[in-house]
Amino acid sequence: MTAVGHGKVPDPPQLRAHLVRSRIAGDVATPRENNLRHFRLMSERHPGYLFGLEPDGSWTPDEVLAVMVRRCGVVADPGHIHGQDTIDPDLTIAALDAYADRLALAAQRGETVLVATGHPDGLLDFYRPLARALEDAGCTLLRPGRDWTYQTPASEGAKTRSIDYRSWVGVVVDDIGTPRHTHSARPIRAMLAELADNGAGLPGLVVGDHGWAGGAGQAGVSAIGFADCNDPALFVGAEEGTVEVAVPLDDNVQPHLYRPLLAYVLDRAGLS
Repeated sequence: MTAVGHGKVPDPPQLRAHLVRSRIAGDVATPRENNLRHFRLMSERHPGYLFGLEPDGSWTPDEVLAVMVRRCGVVADPGHIHGQDTIDPDLTIAALDAYADRLALAAQRGETVLVATGHPDGLLDFYRPLARALEDAGCTLLRPGRDWTYQTPASEGAKTRSIDYRSWVGVVVDDIGTPRHTHSARPIRAMLAELADNGAGLPGLVVGDHGWAGGAGQAGVSAIGFADCNDPALFVGAEEGTVEVAVPLDDNVQPHLYRPLLAYVLDRAGLS
């Protein structure tokens, strides 16, 4: 079976081989030192590493590592502090299955859906056809907050950012309209506030990553998202039930490498 416009649909063994070959999972590019640093900063509640979440637990670095071993497949040995780290491709596939199943449920219910990404360079080409498929299946795609503007923290250069859309996918853009990477949950909070102010209520589902998924989950919205092995907050959110699905993968490889994942998800969700 093929997903129209997205190539041959891989079966799980083929998808697993692709994940490892492309380094979306398996031996990934993110070094262990970076992962451990992010685990520590999240445990210390640094805002840039929480993605809008407010975890209930104490979450020591060792506890964060344990969650990341279980949900992402990083190396379990706490003495492994330098060099290569890993994402378990079987955990990636299992989470993609749950991700696709939640998309199928949204389509069956005809839910309102908001799609957004903090990784436009790598993931925008994944999300755009996904959003179109949801709309074709009867979901209502939302685009609140367009042109809402904020300043990044001084530690990030106090830069101007605004909400914009590429097709149905929310992004933040700079002052000349170029989509930019972001961890911030401020944009999704502004979107949800606008929907509330307009009497529209919360969306049925947010599909995203980084602060888009974390901020939505913290607000009580069903949220599913991709997360890298140096992004522990969404996995902690999944552990506590605030985030519905966190898919472990390298979230910033070349865009074409995500096409087999898109075909697999659309096929399983019945959206192809």
